[in-house]
Parts: sequence; C-alpha cells; structure tokens
Amino acid sequence: MRDTLDLRSKFRARFGSRSPAPRAFFAPGRVNLIGEHTDYNDGFVLPVALELGVTVIAAPRDDRRIRVHSQDLGQTAELDLDHPGPRQTGRWVNYIEGVAHMVDSRIQALRGADLLVAGDVPRGAGLSSSAALEIGTGFALLSLAGATVDRVALALAGQAAEHTFVGTRCGIMDQLVSACARAGSALLVDCRSLAMEAVPLPGGPVALLVSDTRKKHSLAISEYNTRRAECERSVVLLRSALPRIRALRDVTEEALAEHASCLPEPIIRRVRHVVTENARTQSVAEALRRGDVAAVGASFVASHRSLQHDYEVSCPELDALVDLAVAQPGVYGARMTGGGFGGSTVSLVDESALEAVMAAVRDGYRNRFGVEPGFVVTRGGEGAREIRG
Repeated sequence: MRDTLDLRSKFRARFGSRSPAPRAFFAPGRVNLIGEHTDYNDGFVLPVALELGVTVIAAPRDDRRIRVHSQDLGQTAELDLDHPGPRQTGRWVNYIEGVAHMVDSRIQALRGADLLVAGDVPRGAGLSSSAALEIGTGFALLSLAGATVDRVALALAGQAAEHTFVGTRCGIMDQLVSACARAGSALLVDCRSLAMEAVPLPGGPVALLVSDTRKKHSLAISEYNTRRAECERSVVLLRSALPRIRALRDVTEEALAEHASCLPEPIIRRVRHVVTENARTQSVAEALRRGDVAAVGASFVASHRSLQHDYEVSCPELDALVDLAVAQPGVYGARMTGGGFGGSTVSLVDESALEAVMAAVRDGYRNRFGVEPGFVVTRGGEGAREIRG
C-alpha cells in the first residue's frame, strides 16, 4: 500500500485544499492459488488478496463530473457521469469511467469527485492491478455518495465495466477477491452462485512466493477471449449427449471420458483442463483445511502442466520459473497464475527456504532470459477498505 499521507499531499497540490479533507481508500491485487480459466465456466477459484494494490484519494464535487489523476502515469482525465466517452480505447481511463458508470446505473446514483489513484501492483504481472483499480474507484465513489457498499454488487459492476468499457470478457474472480478477501485466507468462490468461503492459509513456516516473469502478457486479451469462445462452443457440442449442462462446471471427469468423441481438437483439451482444474481447486481447498501443504503443492504442479499442455496459455518464461522453483529444496509446488502468456507464477515455499529459493530462481532465470524476475511474498491480504487517519 502506498503512503496515504504523501498521496493526500499530492492530491491537495493538484486539486486544491478543501473541506472536508480528502478520504483514502485501498483495494488489493490478487494471486490465484488455483482455479485458472474456470471462473467464466461457472467453476471454482481459490484466490488470495495481496498486500499490494491501488490507493484512491477522493473528495466529492458539487456536479456530476469526475476528475482523475494517475500518479503512476502522470496523466489526468475528466469524465462526465451523464455523457460517457468512447469505450475500449485501450487507455487506463476506460477502467475508471467504466466502473463509475456501472456503479451509477446499477447500484447508486453518484456525485462527481476528484480522484488521485496510485498503485504498487506490478502492471502486466497477472496480479490484477486492473481489478484493484476498478474496485478501489468504485468503493471510493460509493463511499462519497453515502452508500452502504454491497461488495458483491461492486464486484459485478467492476466485471461489467471490464466487459463493456475495456473489452475483456473476464470472469468475476479478480473483482470479487479484491472486494471481499479476508486477511490470512484464500477465498474459495463458486463462480455460479457467488457463494464464498474463507479458507485459512497454512501460515507459520509456509509463505506464498509470487515470481514475475517481467514479460507483459500482450497476447492475453485476444487469446483469453478465444479460450472463452472455445469453452462456450464445447458446451453446445456436449449438449447432444448431456442436455442439462449449462457450462463446463456441469461436466464431470467421468462424463468427459464417456463423451470425448463429441469434441474436436483442440477443444477436447480445453475442456479437459477446465474439468480437471475444477476438481483440483476443490481438492486444494480441502487440503488447506487439513494443513496438507504437500498435497497443495502437488496440485499446483498438476495445474501448471494442464495449463501448459491442454489449455496452452503458458510460455517459456512461465515454464522456466515453475521448473526452477520446484527444483529447489523447501518448495512444495509452483504454477503459473493469471491469464497466461506472461505474468507471474505462485510457489508454496517453506519460510526458512525463501531467500535461497529466490536467489536460485533469480540466477537461473537471468542466465536464460537476461532479465531478473520480480518477487512478491504474501500471506494473504484484506479486501477493499477505507484507510482512516
């Protein structure tokens, strides 16, 4: 989290002093432990909020305009809640405008605001800096309007903003964990019902190590949309044999084995990943409940191989980080996390081995790719909130 006192000072320098004083809000990024590309198939996911995220300094206006300054980009934009601007322009402001309009139309009539936003989630690392921006902005605008924040409704507004204003047909996971996470826990989410369960992380001698490839996932949006279309097509094809299915969530491993002939390549492999990943996600949640870190680690590796070979969303950099990590003593397992084609991996690591693991992974990766990976250690952060004081 960024220094809110410093950001409040920067807010006053840009927008002027005012009464009441500007308020500070925070929404976290996330790392997904397991359950990749299952959320838009009505499946199960198990993300963890980071201690890093997006801070929003906000003060109300007397009109329906929003002035927003990105401290990280050094750019300012002005928006009109009554007259939306152009959509899907590829600019950061689409996230701000999208969530503002979705919150305004779906949850609560908003008032104008001046906003300063600043983040410390590495952009392009697959750690959902975009959802943190959406949820942090939405939380701030609702709070300025005097509304009670319905966290699930806010997450759905963020997802709708990404669909409509950004052009990414994302699932609900990123926004939901940013809004609803509990510190020290993963969040098991049923993406059909939106039922949630906080599953405590092992704590103590075990930590989560996020390793950033430094490769921006430039193919992620187009390939993400392609994979989603492939999954939707598979449901249509399988309905001839399984007429009651609504999504791949409804297909068991046994049913897939019986009716695999309904599916051509590569769709059969896409389906196999989603079906087995749903099973792995529920298994990992159960393993966490009983404190079986070895079982969690084994599922991490199986998930990565499925994403690598069946879903085909990995890349040499991600594969290298996983292989380097699992070769080290004290690492229970590792996998890519996020949409793929770059971004990050997550490893379950014995606390006493963290420094040695990071050094070995850093050296091996630098020797192969000529760049050092970035590292984030997390034990599970808290969801969106106002920062008092």
